Amino acid sequence: MLRVLFCIIVLTSLERPAYSEQPVRVLDAKVYHLGTPGFPEWEEFAKSQAHGRRLDIQFKAGKNPTPQTLLIRQRQVKARWAVLLNNQRIGYLLNIDSKLVHSITVPPGKLNSGTNTLSIVAPKTTDDIEVGPITLNAKPEAEIFSASLNVSVTDKQTGQAMPSRITIVDTHGALAALRPAPDQRLAYRPGVVYTGGDPVSLRLLPGRYTIYASRGFEYSATKTTVTVRAEKPSNVQLTLAHEVPTPGLVATDTHIHTLTRSGHGDSTEHERMYTIAGEGIEFAVATDHNHHADYRPIQKSTGTSAYFTAVTGNEVTTKTGHFNAFPINPASPVPDAKLTDWTQLMKSIRATPGVRVVVLNHPRNTHSGFSPVAPENFNRITGRNLYGAPYSFDAIEVVTSAAMQSDYMAPYQDWFAMLNWGHAITGVGSSDTHDVSRFILGQARTYVECPDTKPDKINITKACESFRNMRAYISMGLLTHMQVDDRYRSGDIATNLNKEMKIHTRVLGPSWIRADRLELFANGHRILYRALPPTAKIEKANLTFTLPRPAHDTHLIAIATGPGITEPFWESPRPYVPTTPKHTPRVQGATNPIFIDGNGDGKYTSPRAQARQLLDQHTRDLTALFKALIQYDQAVAAQAAALLHQAGHDLNSLNLRRHWIRTPSIKTGFTAFLGTLGNVPPGSDK
Repeated sequence: MLRVLFCIIVLTSLERPAYSEQPVRVLDAKVYHLGTPGFPEWEEFAKSQAHGRRLDIQFKAGKNPTPQTLLIRQRQVKARWAVLLNNQRIGYLLNIDSKLVHSITVPPGKLNSGTNTLSIVAPKTTDDIEVGPITLNAKPEAEIFSASLNVSVTDKQTGQAMPSRITIVDTHGALAALRPAPDQRLAYRPGVVYTGGDPVSLRLLPGRYTIYASRGFEYSATKTTVTVRAEKPSNVQLTLAHEVPTPGLVATDTHIHTLTRSGHGDSTEHERMYTIAGEGIEFAVATDHNHHADYRPIQKSTGTSAYFTAVTGNEVTTKTGHFNAFPINPASPVPDAKLTDWTQLMKSIRATPGVRVVVLNHPRNTHSGFSPVAPENFNRITGRNLYGAPYSFDAIEVVTSAAMQSDYMAPYQDWFAMLNWGHAITGVGSSDTHDVSRFILGQARTYVECPDTKPDKINITKACESFRNMRAYISMGLLTHMQVDDRYRSGDIATNLNKEMKIHTRVLGPSWIRADRLELFANGHRILYRALPPTAKIEKANLTFTLPRPAHDTHLIAIATGPGITEPFWESPRPYVPTTPKHTPRVQGATNPIFIDGNGDGKYTSPRAQARQLLDQHTRDLTALFKALIQYDQAVAAQAAALLHQAGHDLNSLNLRRHWIRTPSIKTGFTAFLGTLGNVPPGSDK
């Protein structure tokens, strides 16, 4: 009998797991820098040596008959890093730049009894990230989010509930892992919830959190701190005020995607309605790739119809550029995206029923090996289109918040060059968001002149006319206005001017944004700079300048900028494809041009046309030509240089060089153009 009992005891002990499971275990408390050693992606990562492109963490465990939950803290993830357990993939890190806590389910039976290995493995692309600490919870996701939080957001002016973005971060500043209670109308991702106006009920890990409420550029932002416990629900009520006055201006985002129709990103069409309403966009253009999406039925089903006018558009996605076209009859055939000749492509786009506006998207991005403004396709000094077909689009994205450039001014310079050539192209801002929270919808936007008292009944025809007529203001955190002599605004030709011009500028922004400089550009060259004192006031600047009327025609553009935002509710995005490891984000607000009739002939003539007139007048007398050029700026000089080169002149010959080297403005223009030539011989069509 004793022998039998002994055997039972031994067998029972052998059946027990070698590891006694703990409810919550820290698998590794360290923060790891992962990436390619010796090739830091960002300046901040150059301070530490990368651990490598793979992280392996070994730990003891028992078999898991039920699901368990991994909690991984991550930062600066933009690529698809795989998460493996015992060499089997159980998920991926989230490709979001922001610091966040990501939860991954460990399916039943995936843990070994004994030693296990958790691995985080890099994709083929270069990506510097931070991961850690990493925690394993023995409970499934449905059970670990045991603390309840109820949040409501109201409008200070009306007291009514309003659509908004709710952002939740933990004590480490990371976007919190969360789950909403079922059957709610919202969109959510780690630490981010977009509402359609209803109060929301959320489930979180017990702990202390900071809760933000925001609604895009025009509204205040507010926050509070709360400790949530499993025993009792916590209630938070936050209030937002409409701060930035925009009467007669419609907030537009002309570049919006969904996973549903574009096939990448993570936002469904239903989720997209909440992000549009929650960021305060009034004119929302659906621009899924080569697809006509009609948001109106989904607006109705989500209860968001009252907050914005949905416009069907299409990002016509070709091997020679991406073009947003709108408005479009949803039932019409899509344009032929296989066309690569711009003349034929634009004919196909313009033939689509309803189309009034065509925008060249993110022109510095390279897709299918092609960038519209690459040096082989575009002269960045003169604005000449080297691709061959004429520019017939109406607008160009100058600021694309999901495709920012390391040098935020570079797209402006491309636009300035196009204007200098004589192209009447409107500058716009848009988001190009494909996601719920990775890139914020409407972070970059365009304000167009149009009645805006009823966001759900925006006059689409009128708004499109403003796009085409340059009655538009580029905004990514700031809104800049400019008038000449109190009568002329963006898109106008300013005529009948006195010898001195009064330039009035005004810069607006919400209380949580600062501006620190205002710049005025004439033909793309800065002629005025003013440092702005930081202020939480809505009016960041209200300045009037008196400037001499230029001797020749000029276009004027005002740009205000300020420090980027680091707060998690509106964090400034990093460059999409960085050209430098240094990251210096800036908020921006720019006007479209006011065209100055400098010579008083009652019309506006572009720098290119002015240079052509000068060369026609002085075809055989270079001395007279350069004497006349002294009265013009470097933009006209650069165009003159291009025309002389095209006519077969060697700009570096002693005969020509002695002329253009003497006058600073002429020298600057000629030197800039020469910098674009490389080994191109005189007489070439460059």
